[in-house]
Amino acid sequence: MQRFQLIAVLCLLTTGCASAPLNRAGSLTSYDGLTPSDGVLTKSIVRVDKEDVLGAKTVRLVETRFSSKAAAEVSFSPEQRRIIGNAIDRALCFGLSDRFQIVGPADQADLTVQAVITHAAATDPAAAGASGVARVAKTVLLPGVPVPVPRIPVGLGSLSVEGEARDGRGKQKAAMVWGRGANSFTSSPRVSPDGDAYDLSTAFAADFSRLLVTGSTPFGTLPALPSLESLHTSLGGAPKQAACEVYGRAPGLAGFIGQGVGAPPSWTDKGAVPPSSPAAAPPVGERSPAT
Repeated sequence: MQRFQLIAVLCLLTTGCASAPLNRAGSLTSYDGLTPSDGVLTKSIVRVDKEDVLGAKTVRLVETRFSSKAAAEVSFSPEQRRIIGNAIDRALCFGLSDRFQIVGPADQADLTVQAVITHAAATDPAAAGASGVARVAKTVLLPGVPVPVPRIPVGLGSLSVEGEARDGRGKQKAAMVWGRGANSFTSSPRVSPDGDAYDLSTAFAADFSRLLVTGSTPFGTLPALPSLESLHTSLGGAPKQAACEVYGRAPGLAGFIGQGVGAPPSWTDKGAVPPSSPAAAPPVGERSPAT
């Protein structure tokens, strides 16, 4: 936690963090009762009916979408928007699987969950490329010397998202308005306009999943240690529940390498499973076969 607090201070001193507005796109059934609950690097307002959320057993996911305003304001291609939205859906499915049974899109569920991207700022590929060159130069000129090379604080991307969980009658049971920007110290520079928004998408999904799994804000406490199951899926293994297979596997080791060298997300993330594929409609509630 102290490491992230130091990063936050450095961001304030060096303007090394992008900002993300808490835009209200109107996708939530209500904004009443939402209260500030910020993390070290994240801004958010949340509300949760803890008893009802903890009493829920099943979850149905609705496809993440960009609000019309967000889609018009950022220069992402339709394919880039699909990859970012699917990354949120996949990470939500993986995270919520820790406690809920994930059901199909046509099935009844205790909670229906959807995220709407309300803002995205593109990464400047030229600045990201220059940051990558600086890191390579450090490796060549100072091999083995543990000197951090901050990312150039220009052209950093950001992401803002609204997430909501509704019961079978459409009543809001949990909501989060979330915003976070890339920073010069922990965000890897990708030479692609959607690089930072893509990386931040899984951060939102992790926070919103934890809100629903625990019934409490994910901020203000120490982060939970990842389970062996979550480590397995993050490395590209089969998800805990086969229903999550429709979102494709996590990029795994190839994704970590791609992020490290600044590759665009599309180079390593294959996105959702095509509808014609047998894996697109797995038996709900069953575990995926091991690979």
